[in-house]
Amino acid sequence: MGKAFVFDADACTGCRNCQLACKDEHVGNDWSPIALPQPDTGQFWLKLEEKVRGQVPKVKVSYVARMCQHCDAAPCMQAAADMGRADAIYKRADGLVIIDPEKARGMEFIGDACPYGAIFYNDVLAVPQKCTGCAHLVDEGLEPHCVDVCPHGALRFGDEEDFAEEIAAAEELIEGSGARPRVHYLNLPKRFLAGIVVDLEADEVVIGAKVTAENLGTGEVLVTQTDEFGDFWFHQVGAAEWRVYVEAQGYMTRAVEASTKDEDRNMGPIEVFAA
Repeated sequence: MGKAFVFDADACTGCRNCQLACKDEHVGNDWSPIALPQPDTGQFWLKLEEKVRGQVPKVKVSYVARMCQHCDAAPCMQAAADMGRADAIYKRADGLVIIDPEKARGMEFIGDACPYGAIFYNDVLAVPQKCTGCAHLVDEGLEPHCVDVCPHGALRFGDEEDFAEEIAAAEELIEGSGARPRVHYLNLPKRFLAGIVVDLEADEVVIGAKVTAENLGTGEVLVTQTDEFGDFWFHQVGAAEWRVYVEAQGYMTRAVEASTKDEDRNMGPIEVFAA
């Protein structure tokens, strides 16, 4: 069945070891016939994308590894074939997609075909370049360098059958691309909805309040409680309009609306009043 990558966003801490390892392995190193040296600057064959989410004081930072997806229906391969140069990009038996550094010379247009923005053009060498999955290491029975240095197992590489259960639950980086990628993503960050419940008259937070979030589009209902700081969080929710109900003993029920359609949402203080 070939090889595959699995990236688990929940396990990633943003150390960027993978990004640095890619540079370490390819900058200044000629791995012909698989790849020519990566330039010192301007190219990230693997880039850890950082996103700051929410509003102060409820803010989270998420990380997603972006790289060539080694697609089974690779648009770059099709683009090369359409130009009569099908031999310039090929898929190995293990599933890794390789740009031949000699046969692909001058093919600057190839980068435009990649929906993931994973192909770069080296103006000095006049060749398109990208992640090779460290095929030169794989051929020696080793892991790609980015995988080898990941301290938390957020990025893994191996036989597809060994990842079967995770692949079945995984998402694509770009849903509906039709490219059939071989990099599989777990726990990609979705929205969060959060806030704090307060009794301003008593100058206290409300601990243990029941907080119910109703998705006004789908009817989905989520329930949690405020913690010892009066805070509540709903993680990995959809982009939607929500109605939030707050119930606590001795207080009137409060309903407030909020939206996560455009971004993660900190609702801020929700004041409740004594019954």
